Amino acid sequence: MPNYLAPDAAPDAAPAAAPARPVHTARPGALDSFLATLPEGQSAHLRTTGFTAAAGELALLPGEGGLEAVLGLGEDRTCWTHAGLPFTLPEGVWRLEPGDFEMDQAVLGWALGAYRFTRFKPASRVPARLVGAAVHTLALATAGATALARDLINTPANHQSPMDLARAAQDLAARHPGATCTVVEGDALTASYPALAAVGAGSDRPPAVAILRWSGGAADAPLLSLCGKGVVFDTGGYDLKPSAAMLRMKKDMGGAALMLALASLVMDQALPIRLELRLGCVENSVSGRAMRPLDVLATRRGLTVEVGNTDAEGRLVLADLLAEASDATPDLLVDAATLTGAARVALGPDLPAFMTPQDELADRFMQAAAAAHDPVWRLPLWPGYDPWLASPVANMGNVAGKPMAGAIVAGLFLQRFVRPGTPWLHIDTYAWNDQTRPGRPEGGEALALRALYAIAETLRRFNSNT
Repeated sequence: MPNYLAPDAAPDAAPAAAPARPVHTARPGALDSFLATLPEGQSAHLRTTGFTAAAGELALLPGEGGLEAVLGLGEDRTCWTHAGLPFTLPEGVWRLEPGDFEMDQAVLGWALGAYRFTRFKPASRVPARLVGAAVHTLALATAGATALARDLINTPANHQSPMDLARAAQDLAARHPGATCTVVEGDALTASYPALAAVGAGSDRPPAVAILRWSGGAADAPLLSLCGKGVVFDTGGYDLKPSAAMLRMKKDMGGAALMLALASLVMDQALPIRLELRLGCVENSVSGRAMRPLDVLATRRGLTVEVGNTDAEGRLVLADLLAEASDATPDLLVDAATLTGAARVALGPDLPAFMTPQDELADRFMQAAAAAHDPVWRLPLWPGYDPWLASPVANMGNVAGKPMAGAIVAGLFLQRFVRPGTPWLHIDTYAWNDQTRPGRPEGGEALALRALYAIAETLRRFNSNT
């Protein structure tokens, strides 16, 4: 059991557990009526100390059975209002009193707020424990999948080789009955994924492709296909990044981590669909074997690519995966990558960009994201920029000759490898929290996970004609 949960009831043979302490909640518009329900001493204390019920505002009160707490909700309806509680409440067991909030969101917030990356350094304290959460299975599974992605992204590159990342897919498959995972490497990888192999050629740690398959439905159940960019460290190659830009490049496998988390959640919830997951696990390094600017690479699709910039490697990793995945005619194809700085310039760190050629799919995804309180924003696959990828010696270049619309150009590059008519979502994510906020500690993040799961639940609505 995670250390942020307490058993709903002590076993018969165990000593009686200390009673859980209550957490009450209030919103500003109903604060006076809430205060009227409290004992006079408690309400007077809250009035005197200026409690306003702002989102995340916490007050501790003495009660008849010991310490109690009051949490302000403001006008926020997301999970983040409860996310600070695991480390702002004193240690011990607490319960959430019913209030004007969704309990699923509250449990999710508590679980996300209890996360800390402790592989190399223990947490400063034990989080407060929540009782009564076990019935909220989707919230707990979502938190677990998020923790999986965060742990992978936060792991330093010297502790996570391409093969280590591939093994994470194998470990995930081993935990779910009916799931299988194949790892492709060596000559077989070079033959099947030549562009990906070229990206990994410069590293002493060879690339690998992990392919996980699982079915929660019949043989003709809808197929969800996932592809993730798993660059465990990105130096930029011969187009070497400046040192400041390299500091966070352990997170360049954030797309693969997100797709692993989504696969985990789909299998945990036993959605009645078929699932395929492909991770391109690779390191972009500098050596005598590394790809060079102006090299011309082969791809699985049979198209040739001139390397205009060795730091635009993520699209080369995804190109071969998307070609293979889309040839299997999935009902929905999703790829995720920490692909472009241009997307971050446009939308900032918290708002993943997505692209799709299908307007209905875009609308449904935006609606799903809004309902899940997991925002995303659409960028266009603007065809007017497609000629910017022209090359004098190959079918295309991997970058444009113009210093504009970098995220859109990257999406247009990927689109050339997706079989026409395939319902396809491309996610360009930052995969990182730049600062610590309740529920979102600085470090790796599974942005868009909840939005993607919400769209996976409605997979039967999508087909090649959308």
